[in-house]
Amino acid sequence: MPPDLAIVIVNYNTRELLRDCLNSIFKSHGDFTFQIYVIDNNSSDNSAELVRDSFPQVRLIESRENHGYAYANNLGLREIGFANSQFPVPTSQLPRYTLLLNPDTILPPFALQEMLAFMDARPDAGAAGPRLVLPNGELDRACRRSFPTPEIAFYRLTGLSFLFPRSRRFGRYNMSYLEADETTEVDSVVGAFMLLRGEAVQQVGLLDDNFFMYGEDLDWAFRIKRAGWKVYYNADVTVLHYKEAASKGDHAIRTKTRYEFYRAMHLFYRKHYADQTPFWLHWLVLIGLILRGGVALLSEGIKSLAAKRKGGATRATETMEKKV
Repeated sequence: MPPDLAIVIVNYNTRELLRDCLNSIFKSHGDFTFQIYVIDNNSSDNSAELVRDSFPQVRLIESRENHGYAYANNLGLREIGFANSQFPVPTSQLPRYTLLLNPDTILPPFALQEMLAFMDARPDAGAAGPRLVLPNGELDRACRRSFPTPEIAFYRLTGLSFLFPRSRRFGRYNMSYLEADETTEVDSVVGAFMLLRGEAVQQVGLLDDNFFMYGEDLDWAFRIKRAGWKVYYNADVTVLHYKEAASKGDHAIRTKTRYEFYRAMHLFYRKHYADQTPFWLHWLVLIGLILRGGVALLSEGIKSLAAKRKGGATRATETMEKKV
């Protein structure tokens, strides 16, 4: 018998957070069965050894190259039994639900049980996510989103969504006009905690691994909704999300993440909206992506250069002190 829930965790150099995440899962309460799949994306911090030694009940998949978040999740989904093929595995042989979960999350004991009950009570739900909160207690705004249509993308790229977050017109990308404790249907939740009905995954197929580390969850939700399912934000379940743990303090990785964010926005737009967008709006979106992406990359480049200079100055000072 397949488990009720298959949990897929993609890890990249977040060994200690992964340990805490796995421990929180195994402390879960509820009448359901689960199997965890950890896909290690060629980490250099002995994450794979941690899983092998401390969590032998977890199924470990070691990817020798880092081809991105979507690609790695697909490795896990294929291991579970989901695949794009002419001969799909019967639904009865698949888990009822599959959860994409980031290793930088900590689950309360009843989070999984409550999320599964939420989905059970809504047979039209193809996917759902909880309220994700950052360590400072603020809402992770990515946990409930509208699709970045050309209009909504324009408001975000021009900064209008940040200037007028309570506006129902300008604040649609992160639905910032809603209170955090309001459970509602949304366009998409975030891949840091994305619970999916197995039947919906079987119907729409795997993640699009043209997306490297952003946008794949939006694209999946788009396809799920297009297939007739609904997506929900469940404010009654709260999960801690440290967010961007793999890139903190590493300017090279942060530069890569900024580039991939704007590349993903362009890929999503090109895939789902470009053909039906008026010429004038099409160019406004492209110009906005170039300008915002360029500023973000330039900012990270300046920070990286400053960090290198500071590091060089510190080493020079230490050398002089040793000589004295």
